[in-house]
Amino acid sequence: MSVSKPVNSTPSDEDRPPPVRFGYDRHTWKEVAYLLANLPATLVGFVYAVVTLSTGVGLSVTVIGLPWLVCGLAGARWLGRWERARARALLGVRIDEPSPLFGRRRDGGRATGRGRTRAARTEGLLSRVWTGLKDPVAWRTLLYSFIRLPWGVLTFSVTLVGLIVLWPVLPYLARALSHVDRTMVRGLLSPSDELERRVAELESDRGVVVDTAAADLRRIERDLHDGAQARLVALAMGLGLAKEKLLEDPETAAAMVDEAHGEVKLALQELRDLARGIHPAVLTDRGLDAALSAIASRCTVPVRVTVDLGERPAEAIEGIAYFTVSELLQNVSKHSGARNAAVDVWRTDDRLLIQVQDDGRGGARLDGGTGMSGLAERLGAVDGLFVLDSPAGGPTVVTAELPWRERGRA
Repeated sequence: MSVSKPVNSTPSDEDRPPPVRFGYDRHTWKEVAYLLANLPATLVGFVYAVVTLSTGVGLSVTVIGLPWLVCGLAGARWLGRWERARARALLGVRIDEPSPLFGRRRDGGRATGRGRTRAARTEGLLSRVWTGLKDPVAWRTLLYSFIRLPWGVLTFSVTLVGLIVLWPVLPYLARALSHVDRTMVRGLLSPSDELERRVAELESDRGVVVDTAAADLRRIERDLHDGAQARLVALAMGLGLAKEKLLEDPETAAAMVDEAHGEVKLALQELRDLARGIHPAVLTDRGLDAALSAIASRCTVPVRVTVDLGERPAEAIEGIAYFTVSELLQNVSKHSGARNAAVDVWRTDDRLLIQVQDDGRGGARLDGGTGMSGLAERLGAVDGLFVLDSPAGGPTVVTAELPWRERGRA
């Protein structure tokens, strides 16, 4: 189950400053410092916003206008980062930094070779200019800098007067004014909740997919090296010895050939098992119903399989569903102590649902070392869900949910 914290949100209990008191504590002094610094900070931001917009719009009729505006928007991102740091240090406002506008290339930003044509470079430059012009974080930072000048003058004046004349109530006054600043910072300098959350999820999911693929490759390599390859090496050595003894001791040679024949059968069986672990032929040819029934027949516990699907999902979703049920039934065989189990697969709207339940001892956990956490991560990487309900004493019910994708579509 994919769990992600929001990139920015309403303030939690840790973000809230302590209650206001008449005495000047360090939080009050920080708020006073922030309010007094508003005037120079807003002056810098206002001048930057006006110069950037006026020169960018004025030069837009020339070839350098749009690139100049893009550079100005990139600078606005740095201005927003500085304002977030100031609010974090003095007001305790914790806001995550937005994602980089241009993701890093895998080659570290270097050219990919001599085959990179001038047309490709031009297309890449235009794409970056257009992306920079559409940057919502930079535009909201410019808006923040533009509208805050009157507020910066007001807060500086009121705080300065409060320090001289209204010092007994200055803590309350500073708290009220700084709350308005906190609202502005969260509203305009925070990254887009939904977009940033989705970006963070995709980055995390990409890492899970890469790690899973690497682990699968290592498993296949290990199985080949320790299983079929070792048997084939022993088979070659055995046949070589049998060849040497063929004329001297035909009976011994015949026995060695018989032994080698048995090794061939075992090697073929291991290769079949390995191929089934990569992608079973029965799943490709006959679909989930037959494939899951084949898994259930190998389980040490009697398993009832019910697949209610009007059509087959996409190959990738079908494969994930198959291996999810396979691993869950392995857990049932090894850890549950159950007498019966059931597998149900059905479709609801645009979701494929899988439920595996058993009447075993229960007590399964996502961190229990039975592969449940790995399954949850794999399902989360494809926008799936993984729910485990396993009270002590049983029964255990695992519900997995996958997005439904039509077969034959990307």
